[in-house]
Amino acid sequence: MSVVGTLEGASSKPSAAGSIRRRLGPRLYGVLLIAAILLFWEVSSRLGWIVSAYWPPVTKILWAAISQLGGGDILVSLAATLRRALTGYAIGSVLGIALGILLGKSKVLRIALLPLIEIVRPIPTPAVIPPLILFLGVDDALKIFAISLATFFPVFTNTFAGVATVDDTLIQTARTFRTSWARTLLRVVLPATLPAIAAGLRTATSLALVVAVVSEMVAGSSGIGYYLVEMQYALRPDLMYAAVMYLAITGYAVNRLFLVLEARLIPWMGKT
Repeated sequence: MSVVGTLEGASSKPSAAGSIRRRLGPRLYGVLLIAAILLFWEVSSRLGWIVSAYWPPVTKILWAAISQLGGGDILVSLAATLRRALTGYAIGSVLGIALGILLGKSKVLRIALLPLIEIVRPIPTPAVIPPLILFLGVDDALKIFAISLATFFPVFTNTFAGVATVDDTLIQTARTFRTSWARTLLRVVLPATLPAIAAGLRTATSLALVVAVVSEMVAGSSGIGYYLVEMQYALRPDLMYAAVMYLAITGYAVNRLFLVLEARLIPWMGKT
């Protein structure tokens, strides 16, 4: 029996190692690809394959990024951008979820509001920033409104579609037990719609950050978008690319954080 157990344990080890390799394989290839691109960038700049003032060596960009960790302008600008993005994201998400549920359950509201929403939805948010300057100026109100607008549509669309897929048997059962509309909404409709809402919220996170940066580039006096334009005009490509690097790291971190929260708050989502 001990020999059999030893053989079984030995046979299980390669399978466990193989599963680890399968999980890490795609990520490892992605890291290697990024490293190869950065290496080519460094070599092409050092050897003069690409001669341009806006093509500094990667090591110079990394040094500029590290030098900002002590409280440089990039971190201050990034904090201002994240504050605006978070505020607009919260407003747009709340409105998107509320209207998505209301329109999904009310035929009268669908007839009244859905055509207007469908007309406005295809318009790219950056395209409405210049006209909004006439009404909201160039302060935070403009940027937060633009971020809220960009956030609203994916959250609303996914919530509205999620409500439409709720099993009608659940609603009828709640009515049979004389459950109030508010209780049915909280105990039946909302839990069934949470996976769709989460998908919309995840899509909206990247849009909120993108629109925050674009609005600061178009009409800003602070924030990472304004900093990027300022460094471009100042002929400081190392700091410009360092700011882009911080943006990329921030976007990746936000996405990973969202996935962790999603797994904890909606554990049944990954099992469907």
